[in-house]
Amino acid sequence: MKQDYFSSNNIKYIDYKDIEILKKFLNPNGKIVSHKRTGVTSKNQRQLAMAVKRARFMGLLPFVAK
Repeated sequence: MKQDYFSSNNIKYIDYKDIEILKKFLNPNGKIVSHKRTGVTSKNQRQLAMAVKRARFMGLLPFVAK
């Protein structure tokens, strides 16, 4: 079983402005990778999804990669 990235790095709040971390959880097409593949807890996965959606809305991340 994989370790949760956020708890292992002691990250309490998943920030939508931290694009480098968010990009690790997107596949090459720009989709959010499931928590089964990444090992993130469901609570953190929900926060991650919210952060990615906010970053997309603010124009920091693409909705679809070309």
